[in-house]
Formats: sequence, C-alpha cells, structure tokens
Amino acid sequence: MRRTKQIAIILSDTLQSTGLQSLLTDYFPPVEITDFRTFGDLPEGGNDFHYYLTKADTFILNIDFFLPRHSRTLILTPDNKVSSPGTGYNYLNTGSSKETLIEQLQQFFSTEGNNEVVERNKELSLREKEVLRLIAQGSTNKDIADKLNISLNTVLTHRKNITARLGIKTVSGLTFYAIMNGLISSDLIG
Repeated sequence: MRRTKQIAIILSDTLQSTGLQSLLTDYFPPVEITDFRTFGDLPEGGNDFHYYLTKADTFILNIDFFLPRHSRTLILTPDNKVSSPGTGYNYLNTGSSKETLIEQLQQFFSTEGNNEVVERNKELSLREKEVLRLIAQGSTNKDIADKLNISLNTVLTHRKNITARLGIKTVSGLTFYAIMNGLISSDLIG
C-alpha cells in the first residue's frame, strides 16, 4: 500500500498552483494537497507535510524554515538552465514541456529516503570560495579582479572551475548554492 503524499504548495499564482495540483493528482497518486497563497498562510511549524513546492523567492525569504527541509522542497524556476544534480536542491523548470515536468517530479519523489546533502563546497579552494561569494553578491568579473587583486583571466578560470565542480552554470544557481552552504548570508545579496 502506497503512502499518501502530504504536499504543501506555496504559490501566489493561482493558475500555476492549479496546474501543479492537476499534474500531481493525475500522475502521482495518492496525494493530499494543501494550497497556500503565501508562506504566512502555512500553519505554524508547517511540519505536517512530506513535501513543499514553492518559488525561489519564498524559499530564500524563509530560509530558516526550508533549509532543514531542503531535500523535501521543490523550487519552481522559469530558468530551464537550472538543474538539480550535485546541488543538493531540487528544481522544477516551469517552462518545460508536460513530459519533462512529469520526469522532474518523478525524480523528486523517487529520491525519498535518499536525502544526503552533497557538500561540494569542501572541494572549492579558499580563493574559489571568495570568488563565489563575490559572484553571489552581484560583482562583475572586473569587480572581482579588482577586489581580490587578481587578473581578469584568473577570475574567469576560477568561475570555470567553480561551475565545473558544482555543476551549476547560472548566477542564480551559484547564489542559491552559496546561501545554502553558508558561504554568504542572504542579507548580503545585492
């Protein structure tokens, strides 16, 4: 007998929420879905759910709640370049085809019980961590070179190495990674 998945959808977009509910009900039964328009609507503690589906801004603004639940949280993003492998975080690319959305949801639900976080930041050198912090703060390559007193080519090499090691290619993905791994506070994002 399959366990009913208790899912909290935290989205202000009614159409997106309704579409997700339809996909989940049709392709991943049995599910019990509760829809919340804002994070503040979630019952205090919010621990009654197996899974949480929300947008990146809600995730970041409520990081203290989601961080211990990150392996059970699916972050909706319109950026088809963001991917989950190796990051320890789960993304649903909302601009994808229906078939791709179903595959991404299947992958998310199939990782249940396998919630190990990949701590790849240990693989980064101290200098790469410094570069990553500055990237997450919105610094340009030239700004990073000036602040760290290194050449622009060295910055580009560090960026290439960081993206290769982490498997994350977008600035938003690198910023998520830096916040989730304690390399930067969300207050410092500019």
